[in-house]
Amino acid sequence: MEKPCIICVAITGSVPRKEDNPAVPISISEQVESTHAAFEAGASIAHCHVRMEDQTPTSDPERFARLKEGIEAYCPGMIVQLSTGGRSGAGKERGGMLPLAPDMASLTVGSNNFPTRVYENPPDLVDWLAAEMKTYDVKPEIEAFDLSHIFQAVKMAKDGRLASPLYVQFVMNVKNAMPADKPSFDFFVETLKRLAPDAEWCAAGIGPAQIEVNEWCIAAGGHCRTGLEDNIRLDRNTLAPSNAALVQRTVDLCQQYARPIATPAQAREILGLRPVA
Repeated sequence: MEKPCIICVAITGSVPRKEDNPAVPISISEQVESTHAAFEAGASIAHCHVRMEDQTPTSDPERFARLKEGIEAYCPGMIVQLSTGGRSGAGKERGGMLPLAPDMASLTVGSNNFPTRVYENPPDLVDWLAAEMKTYDVKPEIEAFDLSHIFQAVKMAKDGRLASPLYVQFVMNVKNAMPADKPSFDFFVETLKRLAPDAEWCAAGIGPAQIEVNEWCIAAGGHCRTGLEDNIRLDRNTLAPSNAALVQRTVDLCQQYARPIATPAQAREILGLRPVA
């Protein structure tokens, strides 16, 4: 298969802590260093969260600005994707970093269960986040935790609230949400292709499902997400030493399936993003 595979590295997230794996980067300097190593290993998208000094997640635009600046300085051309996720803030606070005009930002278009709470994405907030992304020319990465999220994203694209073509990520194996189930994965891919034939897609597997979902994506012609946000281990007994190690594992899978790794320039072209000046 000749289509290049875009590898996204989710470097930090809101949940894993140093106590879980010392390699989880928390400070801005740690995140930039970890992202640079992952970039060198083959990642072309950095999915970014920021933390306070005590590791608490935050949506602080100033911290996002420093992280964005560092990645752009040390990882030339890498796509910066900032998170508008609900663990880091509430309401419009979640989109406070969008005026920074990153290349991309995550957008969940519906609610679902998380391990201990409801991940709330009410329609008015979703519409506001989508409008802010259009205002600042930020491409959404649609995070689909449920089949309904695919249908909603397509509806929003058709009525102009989202720009086309879509980029959709299927999130699998979050406790109480969509399990990492191959027939369900296949149906998600089939459904998106039917509803939005021009869409690009990827998938993320949480915990031990990470490498399994990576392989499903690579074999099916999609793109991949890896990184310490989603999974802190190489196997049951071995902590991942870095984000770069998880990226390298995905690169090795791509080689097994004869999938070339997308360069940042290729990833920008595939996703319809502005080139680097």
